[in-house]
Amino acid sequence: MHQAGHAEFAGRIFYQHRCKASPSDGPAYSRVPFASIKIVMPHPSPFETISHRLVLPADANHHGTLYAGSLLRYALESAYAAGCRGAGLGANLMLRRVVNLECRRSVPIGSLVELRAAVIHVRQCYLVVGVVGMPLEGHTLPWMDGLLGFVQVDGVGQPVELPRAIEPISDSSLWQPLLSRHEKLSQTRGATADWIEAGFDREDE
Repeated sequence: MHQAGHAEFAGRIFYQHRCKASPSDGPAYSRVPFASIKIVMPHPSPFETISHRLVLPADANHHGTLYAGSLLRYALESAYAAGCRGAGLGANLMLRRVVNLECRRSVPIGSLVELRAAVIHVRQCYLVVGVVGMPLEGHTLPWMDGLLGFVQVDGVGQPVELPRAIEPISDSSLWQPLLSRHEKLSQTRGATADWIEAGFDREDE
């Protein structure tokens, strides 16, 4: 820990089901390891998570670079961590949609990648997290970025209000491209409306 305007927690942590952040919380919680996660908690700015992942052979495709499925897992884990940290201990988030995902560069086995995530949009029971894969060595643009939407649900999977107010991040140039992209994409009608319009919500006769 150090005094630099924010508290910083670094190292390997175990992220618990329902956002318990300590392995000592007991066996009732499912421990999901996040490699070298660093939670940066600016005050009074919103939470931002920083995680580092080593690309292993198990994460790679037949070309020896990061497999698309592994990329999605990296993004989802990073976004889920940021969403839970923002929502607090009452978080019970379910992935609602992958709003957008961009991959600009292949990542070879052995690379250590850094991913940053932050909540950029909040509604009553829904939040959107932005994820940025920081530029690889020798490059200037993020190797990936994306927007993932989560909904807070109750014990039977129905949407409920988020357990606490979350202030979306907005004061960093890192997040401006994703904030702008989300604003444009939010004008598009949700896919559920298309299914309802096609009659798929009708009871079987």
